Amino acid sequence: MQQESVGIVEVCLRLLNNNLRHFKLCLAIVLLPTIVAFVLVMWVIKPVYAATAIVTPPSTSNASLSGLSSMIGGMSGMGSFLGLNNNEDANAVWTILSSWELHDQVIKEFNLAEHYEFEGKFHADLLKKFRKNFGIEFNKEDMFAIYVEDEDYHLAAKMVSFMLEKADSAFNAFKTKQARQSREYFQSRLDSCEQKLDSLLQDFVKFQVDNNFYDPSIQLESTIKYLNALQSKREEVAIEMAYEKADRGEKSKRYEELSKRYQGVNASLSGALKGRHENMGMVALKKSPELSAEYVRREAEIRIQEALYKLLRQQSEELRLEEAKMLTNLHVLEPPWENDKKVYPLRGVTLVFVFAVFSIIATIICNLLCFLESESQKGSSVAREWSRTKGFLKIKG
Repeated sequence: MQQESVGIVEVCLRLLNNNLRHFKLCLAIVLLPTIVAFVLVMWVIKPVYAATAIVTPPSTSNASLSGLSSMIGGMSGMGSFLGLNNNEDANAVWTILSSWELHDQVIKEFNLAEHYEFEGKFHADLLKKFRKNFGIEFNKEDMFAIYVEDEDYHLAAKMVSFMLEKADSAFNAFKTKQARQSREYFQSRLDSCEQKLDSLLQDFVKFQVDNNFYDPSIQLESTIKYLNALQSKREEVAIEMAYEKADRGEKSKRYEELSKRYQGVNASLSGALKGRHENMGMVALKKSPELSAEYVRREAEIRIQEALYKLLRQQSEELRLEEAKMLTNLHVLEPPWENDKKVYPLRGVTLVFVFAVFSIIATIICNLLCFLESESQKGSSVAREWSRTKGFLKIKG
C-alpha cells in the first residue's frame, strides 16, 4: 500500500490540533513568561534614556598658516610640523572626548558614584560603568555624534553639555600650546636669520668697498662705452698720423702732436683695461667675470635671507595671535536636549520576542506529549521507554 505524502497544510493543522488538545498547558507556557516579561519591562526594570549632540569637527586651520608650505616652495611636511592638519585636530578632539581625565571630571561633577549606587572598591570599575553609557562616533555627514545614556534624562543632557564645554576648553588649551611651541620655534629662527642677514649685509658692503664694485650692469656698461670711445679715438689719431706722415713726414710739428696724443690715448686705454680707474667706477675686464659672479652670489644670498626673514616675521606674528585667541572650535549643530523617550528596555520588541519564543516552546512540548500518547497506544519501544522515565521520575519525586 502506497503511503500518502504529508503536505505543509496538514503538518500545520496537526501542530495546531495538538496545541488545542493541550490548550491549558500551551496557554500557561505562553502567558506566564509573557506576563512576567510585561511586569519586568513596565515596572521592575528601570528605563534608560539617551541624550545626543551633533557637533562639527574643528574647522580647517588658519588659511595663512596652512599656506606656509606653498610660500616656501611646497614643503608638504610643514603643515604637519605645525600641527595644523584638520584630520589631526579631529583626532585630538576625539581623544579628548574619550579620555579618562574628561570622564573623571564628569563622574566628580555629577557625583555618579552615588547616582549609580556604586559599591565597588576600584575607581576604574566606576569609570568602566560610565563608559558603558557613553559613546562617540562619526555620522554619515562626518560630524561627531556624542551620546550619554542614563536613567535620568535631565542628567544625561547635562552630562553631554558639560563634556562638550570641557572638551572645547581642553582643545583650545591644546591648540594654544601648539601655537606657542611653533611661535617659539619661529622666533628662534627669526633671531638666527636676522643675525645672519646682518652679517651678510656687512660682508657685502665690505666687498663693494674693497673692490669698488657696486652695480655690475651699470659699471660694466660704462666701462665698455669708455673703452669703445678710447678705441675709436685712438683709431682716429692713428689715421691722422698716417695722413700727416704721408703729407709732411714724421718731423712735422703736427705729427709730433698727434704722436703724443696717440700715446696718451693708448695709455688711457691700457690703464682702463687694467682697472686703473676703479675709483671712478670703472671695472677691469679681466676681473669683471669673477667679481660679477661673486656679486650675484652675495646678492642672491641676501635676497633669500630677506625673504625668509619676512616669512618668519609674518608667521611669528600670526602664531602670536593664534596663541592669544580663545575661540569655540566645536560648533554644536544639534544640542543635547532632555529626551524622555526610552531607549531601553524596548517594551514592544521584548514582549513580542518572549511571546514568540515561548509559543514555539509550547508547540514543541504539546506535540511531543501527543506523540508520546500516540506511541503509548501503539505499545512501541518509545512508549516503553517513556513509561520507564515516568516511573523513574515518580520514584525520585
